[in-house]
Amino acid sequence: MASQPHRFPLPRTRRSWLIVAAVIAAAVASGLYVWSPIAAPTAQRQAKPRTERATAQAEKVEVELTADQVKTVTIAPVGQARFDISRKAVGNMDFNQNTLVQVFTPYQGRVISANVNLGDRVERGQILFTVDSPDLLQASSALIAAAGVLNLQNRTLKRVNDNLRGGGGAQKDVDQAISDQQTAEGALRAARDVMRIYGKTDEEVDRIVTERRADSTLMVRSPLAGYVTARNAAPGLLLQPGNAPAPITLADAKSMWMIANVPEADSALLQVGQQVQARVSALPGKTFDGTISVVGATVDPQTRRTMVRSEIADPDHALRAGMFADFTIRIGAPIETLAVPANAIVREGDGTMTVWLTTDRLRFEKRNVKIGLRQNGFVQILEGVRPGDLVVTDGALFLTNKLVGGPSD
Repeated sequence: MASQPHRFPLPRTRRSWLIVAAVIAAAVASGLYVWSPIAAPTAQRQAKPRTERATAQAEKVEVELTADQVKTVTIAPVGQARFDISRKAVGNMDFNQNTLVQVFTPYQGRVISANVNLGDRVERGQILFTVDSPDLLQASSALIAAAGVLNLQNRTLKRVNDNLRGGGGAQKDVDQAISDQQTAEGALRAARDVMRIYGKTDEEVDRIVTERRADSTLMVRSPLAGYVTARNAAPGLLLQPGNAPAPITLADAKSMWMIANVPEADSALLQVGQQVQARVSALPGKTFDGTISVVGATVDPQTRRTMVRSEIADPDHALRAGMFADFTIRIGAPIETLAVPANAIVREGDGTMTVWLTTDRLRFEKRNVKIGLRQNGFVQILEGVRPGDLVVTDGALFLTNKLVGGPSD
């Protein structure tokens, strides 16, 4: 038999070291296996946010135009505009109820004719209606009698003066005649004043005296220029002074009321005396100035609105009661702030507002902005751009459409 190679037993110390080395190797291998699935995802998680931030920071929406396309847009620097601090509301025009005048006859009588109708425009001194008045007839008769007595006393005074100068009269007769003549003059003046109270002019009084014919027709004239808002006078109606309803009611049209209902949220900002500008659709381009006269003390529980009444100046009598009006209430001093033309703002599908900025007038970047007030064709910019930035003021929609359509459009 072939002899087997002889294996010498390892020393005890060497064998122990081999066992320890094997254990360590197994432990190292196991550690690598355990560390790899845990540490690797952690590293990935730590690196991922950095990548996302870098992508977000680098993300820009840009459009590049050719030289010919640039000619179709208007570019201007961001500037400032003046904005009024105000609130808007709608309302209706009405007559100023504080200036309504009820026209009564000063004395009783029966209506002969009514010369105006509801809604008519009247001038001061215009005849509104006429009344057959027995009191006026009596006053006319007293006027004629007073004029006759004065004529008699004038002739008597002349006669006694002539007698005194001729030596056939006494001074006491002259004195008495003078007293009687002065009394007659006073009575005539009083009679004429009564006729004026009835509405008769001096010419009409002179005609009554000259013709010696009493006039019972009482003419009631308008005390102001305005509009007829109520008419109760009718031929044959017996009138008593001060008895309601008034034969004619007039409204002074120099000022009108504008009554509006404003949102509850704005009611705390409104105060009596604030300036108001009103506009009506019937008179485009024309504004009417006024002031707030009353702010309602209650809020309608259904509409959550408060009544606000303003007095609007209307010297040309252009407004009519019942006209629909929109108005602006100034609640603060005007401000100068960053603004762009309204055409520069593009409303995106998600509701955000954007503008197109450029630095070289060839490449345009879309920028989100936060807007505020809109007035007179300008929009207030609160965030997103700085003064002097070049923005597209006309043609912004063209750039948006080009971005959606792609480079070929």
